[in-house]
Amino acid sequence: MGEVFLPLLGGVEREMTWQEQALCAQTDPEAFFPEKGGSTREAKKVCLGCTVRNDCLEYALGHDERFGIWGGMSERERRRLKKRAV
Repeated sequence: MGEVFLPLLGGVEREMTWQEQALCAQTDPEAFFPEKGGSTREAKKVCLGCTVRNDCLEYALGHDERFGIWGGMSERERRRLKKRAV
């Protein structure tokens, strides 16, 4: 899931990971790691239009990411989501 194959020169295909497809990779990374108390609105707006949002969230939950916006959720929101799943 979340993988796309891109044709390269010579007809060889290479797997494109979800990270390479992520919209955040094309925007200012500082928006996704705001200062404590800073706004997450802009980062979450980018996430809303991202096709790999679920892959990103899965990654963050699976790797216990404690900082930043991942899959459209803040660390606090991810923590709540994990608690509800238990």
